[in-house]
Order: sequence, then C-alpha cells, then structure tokens
Amino acid sequence: MVRLKDIAERAGCSLMTVSKALRDEPDVSAATKTRVRELAQQLGYVPDSSAQGLRTRTTRLFGVAISALTSPVFSRVVLAIEGRARELGYDVLLVHTLDNPDREETCIRRLLARRVDGLFIAPAYRLSTEARIYQEVLASQVPTVLLGHPAPFCQQFVSVEADDLLGSYQATQHLLKLGHTRIAFLAGPPANPWAQERFEGYRRALREAGQDVDEKLVFQAGRTFEDGAKAALQMINESTDATAVQTVNDPVAVGCIQEFAQQGLNIPGDASVVGFGNILLSEYFRVPLTTVRQPKFRLGLAAVEAMQQLLKGKRPESKRLSAELVIRESSGIPPAVCRLKPKTAATKTTI
Repeated sequence: MVRLKDIAERAGCSLMTVSKALRDEPDVSAATKTRVRELAQQLGYVPDSSAQGLRTRTTRLFGVAISALTSPVFSRVVLAIEGRARELGYDVLLVHTLDNPDREETCIRRLLARRVDGLFIAPAYRLSTEARIYQEVLASQVPTVLLGHPAPFCQQFVSVEADDLLGSYQATQHLLKLGHTRIAFLAGPPANPWAQERFEGYRRALREAGQDVDEKLVFQAGRTFEDGAKAALQMINESTDATAVQTVNDPVAVGCIQEFAQQGLNIPGDASVVGFGNILLSEYFRVPLTTVRQPKFRLGLAAVEAMQQLLKGKRPESKRLSAELVIRESSGIPPAVCRLKPKTAATKTTI
C-alpha cells in the first residue's frame, strides 16, 4: 500500500509538504502541488478516508434510503445523486427499505451509525401522523432531504418532488379533449401522497369539465403490473361503461393493457389507456404508452443541490419540479360503443 512517506521520498520533500499539497493548502507552490499529485497518481496512492474523517469530523458519505433500486423511478434519481455526489467528493451508501416502515427504521439507523454527512430518504409512507425514526433523524441534526412528497410524519424536512397533481390533471385533460366523457381511474395506495395527488389531478380536471367523480369508475389498483391486470379484469366483469382508463403509474397501465388484450380488446380502438411516470418500458411496450414524464434525473440533482445548502447551514425551500405529458399510441378518440364487456365464463383469462 502506497503511503505519504513513499510519495515524499520520490518527490524529495517533507511529509508535511506532501500532505498539504494533496489537501490543496495555500502555502504550497503550484509547481510542487502538481508534482506531488502526479507522483501520487503514478504510484496509485489512495487517501485514507477514515483518517481524513478523524481530522475533519466528516465521513464524506451520503446515505440514500429508497424502496428498491429496481424501481424504474428511483434508479434514475439515485444515478443522479451518486454522480453529483462523486463530483463533490462524496461516496454513497445505499439501503433498500422495500416500503416497509419497520425495515426503513432499521436501514436509517444503520446509516446514522455510519455517521453519514447527509441523508436522502424516500419515505415508506404510512397513515400515522408520527414516526419515531424521523424524530430520531431530526434529533441527530444530520442534514436530510426527502425524495418525494412530505407526509405528516416527515413534513419537517426539506423535500424534492414532482408536481404529480398537475401532471395527472394534464393527462385527464388530454382524454377529455379527445372526446372521452367516461374516464375510469385506477388508484394507487391510499396512504401515499403521490397517489393522492394523482387522483386529485384527475378529479380537478373532471370538475373543470363539469363532471363529478363517478365512484363506479374508480378502482383500487395498487402499484404493480399484477395490480393493474386485476383492476382491468374487475372493470370488465362489472361492465364498466368507460371508454378510457387513467392509471396511477405506468406498471398499472401496462398490466391493464395486458389484461385488455387477453380479453380481446384493442388499444386504443376499444379503450384508451394513460399511465404516469414514463418508465423505459412505456415507450417500447406493445402499444407505446401515453404517460406523464417525471423529471427523475433532475429530481436527483435538485436533491443534492438542497443537500449542499443544508451542509452550509442554510435552509433551502422544498422544490416541486414540473411533469410533462407524453402522447403516444395508447390514447385515441372514444369508440362509438363501449366495449368493456366480460367474455363468457369459459373464456375468461387473467395474467
């Protein structure tokens, strides 16, 4: 292992000079700094971050707690955080909460035990107004940025989030402008603020068009492909008279379209379907999906920008970044006759 002493011997200067040169101290000449850094690179010198942390009382570590990196949303957010953090000289410790409050508590405590300089947390939402772990984070005074909407149990922290309400509002307006008057909504987990906002955007657009929400057109769907398929089959079995379906996210939309296809329906000829999120699959699915593009990478960059302010002792404003409607082939004019009807019992299938 290469030591500072080895670099000093090769450079022909003192150990203190080498240390100052690598720390970019002002009392070392530019020529000496350049020579020392080139030698350090040639010899493969790796700074001892633990020793540096003892001197500076920092770890140069950020903790990131998300539901799972397999999430098509968080993969882009984390990519942005990790890239920008590296530019700033920080490493990232990533933990998966799986949207489980108990697991989230354990994960965050592990990050606090590692003395991270800052925390990025995508909350595991619950209906309670308080959560012990967030009180512990607040008491620790570790700078913290929420990746997503604040809820009553975590509203005291700075957050970065997409404008889900406006994005959903635009999606409903798009369907209304195409001529749809019976628009079903496949709703997400009721405890999640992002799901609530997307439903509220749908509701507001309908009210502006002179319509009230018809509870017979609202189905609880969750957030997965399987949830979307089950909700779609329920719609068909209940002979829903909808000509369009707006979903809480893209996986639910894809599951819905898959089930419609197995039931012999064409998209958008028999029914239009709109998602939310613009995950990679939405563009390359069997029917390219009309959806709302979330600014995932920009959310990650905004989170690091907020963290930089917190590390300087400042309190930045929370940010809401605009989402954008992306129109593709899954939405079109309504059919003359509603075709969301069940097949005979012998031919019904599910995925």
